[in-house]
Amino acid sequence: MDWITHEEDVWFDFRGSSPDQLVSGRYYKGTVDGFADFGVFVDLSPGVTGLLHRSELDRRLESLDWEPGDTVFVQVKNVRDNGNVDLAWSIRQSGNEFRGAQIHDPDGDADGEPIDSSDDDDDGPVRKTPTPDREQALNGDDGESERGGEAAAAEPTPDDESATDDEPTTDNEPTTDNEPTTDNEPTTDNEPTTDDNDLARVDVGTLEDRVGDVVRLEGEIVGVRQTSGPTVFELRDASGVVDCAAFVEAGVRAYPDVEVGSVVRLDGEVELRYDELQVETEALSVLEDDEAATVERRLADALTAEARPDDVTPLVDHDAVDAVADDLVDAAETIRRAVLESRPVVVRHSATADGYVAGAAIERAVLPLIREEYAAADAEYHYFTRRPLEESVYDMDDATNDVTRMLQDRDRHDEKLPLVLLVGTGSTVESSDGLGLLGIYGARRVVIDAEVADAAVAEDCDAIVNPGLAGVDAADLSTGTLAATLAATVNPAVRDDLSHLPAVSYWEDTPDAYVDLASEAGYDADRTRELREAIALEAYYQSYEDKRELITDLLFDDDAGGLAGHVSEQFRQKLDAEVETATANLDARDEDGLTVEVLDTDAYTHRFDFPPTGLLLDELRRRRDADLIVGVGTDECYLRATSDLDVRGVASDAAERADDAGITAASIRDGRVEFLSGRRDAAVDAVVAAAAERLA
Repeated sequence: MDWITHEEDVWFDFRGSSPDQLVSGRYYKGTVDGFADFGVFVDLSPGVTGLLHRSELDRRLESLDWEPGDTVFVQVKNVRDNGNVDLAWSIRQSGNEFRGAQIHDPDGDADGEPIDSSDDDDDGPVRKTPTPDREQALNGDDGESERGGEAAAAEPTPDDESATDDEPTTDNEPTTDNEPTTDNEPTTDNEPTTDDNDLARVDVGTLEDRVGDVVRLEGEIVGVRQTSGPTVFELRDASGVVDCAAFVEAGVRAYPDVEVGSVVRLDGEVELRYDELQVETEALSVLEDDEAATVERRLADALTAEARPDDVTPLVDHDAVDAVADDLVDAAETIRRAVLESRPVVVRHSATADGYVAGAAIERAVLPLIREEYAAADAEYHYFTRRPLEESVYDMDDATNDVTRMLQDRDRHDEKLPLVLLVGTGSTVESSDGLGLLGIYGARRVVIDAEVADAAVAEDCDAIVNPGLAGVDAADLSTGTLAATLAATVNPAVRDDLSHLPAVSYWEDTPDAYVDLASEAGYDADRTRELREAIALEAYYQSYEDKRELITDLLFDDDAGGLAGHVSEQFRQKLDAEVETATANLDARDEDGLTVEVLDTDAYTHRFDFPPTGLLLDELRRRRDADLIVGVGTDECYLRATSDLDVRGVASDAAERADDAGITAASIRDGRVEFLSGRRDAAVDAVVAAAAERLA
């Protein structure tokens, strides 16, 4: 029966080479390339990959049972000017659920031709199957190898072909009486043998020049992915990491004894798949005893030599930075080593301008190292993540979130446990429980903070970089500046990209050296102010998201300043309006000769709109002449003073004054004190009196 096929009723097989050849609204067949926190990457053709964002799914990303290599159906939602492809969810995940299929061949004659359902192969990407003879020879086996027999059984044999003495050895080449044949394939006396000593070891770093060659690699398995087709092993040696595909039969785990951490010898043919290097595995064995020890020493020596910087790469001379130079080198080595070990790096920072500058600086340094180390195009999304925190305490809620994700990634994708880099957070004992939970599961924890820190935290993490703990006054050092220096030490090649970031991280009293450094890079005082304000505004919205592309556009790619200027204007309008409302509703008090102003933030601020309470109170402190400003919510208050204030001491003193109010210091970095809502008035009076007494 003839019928007109509507595009929304069919799926298309895309055979183009450019994203702009896709047609929005059409459903396409694709292959899962990999996962990130925010969605799934799907290959629509070699070189054309789209992102199916988690917001487009009809279920939680964690519950999606796709694996890399799986065949899926997605809808093209939008193709952006920069070539990024936005995908939408398709509830139909089988070709049989569509009314038909067509070829989309923009550059060829097949465009629009229907695809017969019998021609559709939903088993995922095709992989070469190693021959039993090759497997036996490389393993030194006289009989059937571990995988050879299974592979031979899995290889298809056309029903209409049979081997006879009269058949030619190839489709178009006749045999002659002088050419002996075995299984219809010619052999010669000069054909190389394939015993175990036949191949010399080569480095992963040389594979680009060896496409088409059979090579031998030795190294550590740092990742294992089971796809609907082959098993993909990530092998790392002293020079890099490469994917090695091993095929038994579709969806069956090859070499089940090989796990993450195994030291192996692997032989296979080097190929290009979607313009990325991949080795088609022909033999794989786990090394033991002296052989394994030799490879491990080779990897360890190379790792240490490559990971440790010679020295700190300073942005300017700064005494507080000099005081922690050795700690910065140690932290930089830890980060570089994580990249080389295929260990994900998770950066946790506060959702503030300073926090975002700090996190973005480290991101700017680490992503190029990941791109250099891994052939996969989406490796930077697998091995680096920024996860902003709403506050400056790394609590059990945050740690539980991280532990859940890292265990899922370990069990689902065989990923190593991550390095968790806590920037501008995690430095006080209020974060000890969260840090401890990470430690129980073996995740590495490094804390970077220019401000307050407790010595006891050193026991809860693997390393901490803090000038205060080094005995130096760091009042003129921001966490963004410290992190930018760390980033330049991790990757000196990006130092110039980071030169304006310290000036962006200060709300006031920016050291002249950093003002001059930014000016030399083309960022005057107005540009840095606009950037600071724009980052602060964007940090508030969807504070739990990293907004990687937007932050990159603002901090590094906004040459004319148009984007920052536009967002900064919104920041200023919203902040000024809120400050005006707050100022009209301040309750002024006289405490021990000090001027104290109290704001009921529940009653006189927009609780679910910008600015957040902390930023509003900071601005009030800068604009007002009060000695102390207190923002009071339902069961918490924030303290802002014109001089240093011991928030823990205030909470302790206030608890003695109102011992039934449940008063406790929740975050000394944020100046936040908690209390029981039922005793709010008594708690606030006690906190104000205790703070004024300590300031007097």
